Amino acid sequence: MSNILEVKDLNITFDTFAGKVQAIRGVNFDLKKGETLAIVGESGSGKSVTTRSIMRLLSQNANIEKGEILFNGQDLVKKSEKDMQGIRGKEIAMIFQDPMTSLNPTTTIGKQVAEPLRIHQNMNKEEAHARALKLLELVGLPNAKNRMKQYPHQFSGGQRQRIVIAIALACSPEILIADEPTTALDVTIQAQILELMKQLQSKIDTSIIFITHDLGVVANVADRVAVMYAGKIVEVGTVDEIFYNPQHPYTWGLLASMPTLETEGSLYAIPGTPPDLLDPPKGDAFAPRNAYAMKIDTEYEPPMFKISDTHYAATWLLHEDAPAVEPPAEIKARQELFKKRYAEGHPVAEGGTV
Repeated sequence: MSNILEVKDLNITFDTFAGKVQAIRGVNFDLKKGETLAIVGESGSGKSVTTRSIMRLLSQNANIEKGEILFNGQDLVKKSEKDMQGIRGKEIAMIFQDPMTSLNPTTTIGKQVAEPLRIHQNMNKEEAHARALKLLELVGLPNAKNRMKQYPHQFSGGQRQRIVIAIALACSPEILIADEPTTALDVTIQAQILELMKQLQSKIDTSIIFITHDLGVVANVADRVAVMYAGKIVEVGTVDEIFYNPQHPYTWGLLASMPTLETEGSLYAIPGTPPDLLDPPKGDAFAPRNAYAMKIDTEYEPPMFKISDTHYAATWLLHEDAPAVEPPAEIKARQELFKKRYAEGHPVAEGGTV
């Protein structure tokens, strides 16, 4: 499959009273046509900032210091705001984190779904209204014809998320960015929304970037996974590679902290806290929290080591001269559980917030 999006050496800072926060520090990844790429990591790791930069929706104090964001070969970093207005919603759309605040409370949902159609597709009022109705029916909104005249506060959280998805998909974008779209929803509604997104993806052939804390969600919706820490991608691979053969100690910690139906007692927690990106540490940013850190980790940043054609990880443990290290017992137990569930035809995991 060809790449529809390529992010190369992206560096983003934020101006604050305390100084420049180095939020994104050399991020590289690609997105293939028709695939779902999940980006996971703790809060503050840079997931949302990275994807908002693709839409050029960063705050005024943000600076793209260097890097390229190539969409179908065009560098979005160099696009004017006017150019981006023609791309947002039409070619690249975004489902924001909270459906409760993503909709305009003073406008009917019918008008809100029709708006991108009138702006980007040049439809008249009647055409946009008819298309909006079909979109709301497509995302499974009950009694859509009558409810188009209602306002966001008259809908449940799950229904509002369906409406937000309808707006995002109105113009059949080539890329859909979903920023933790199920965070505010209960487990049953989460499953419905995720299944809806999978069905819609196959119908409109869009590529999806899925941001989440929930590794259970990753297991069930993604083709590939990128693990972020302290403004960098530290491991990337297929879902099977990340769940069955993780190589970075940070990925080990995320997997060990994920609850399953078999979990008893307290959950594992990664020790320590993420680094202060006003002054990022020298070497590997994860070293202070890494029980397997070596001297070189405090001096030099590890490169991305190739494990397979699709699997890479930035840890000195993969260097040919590094001592052999086994994942902790918690990870080995999880791997066996994942393999067992996979063999039995069950989802890899039920999910868990990291």
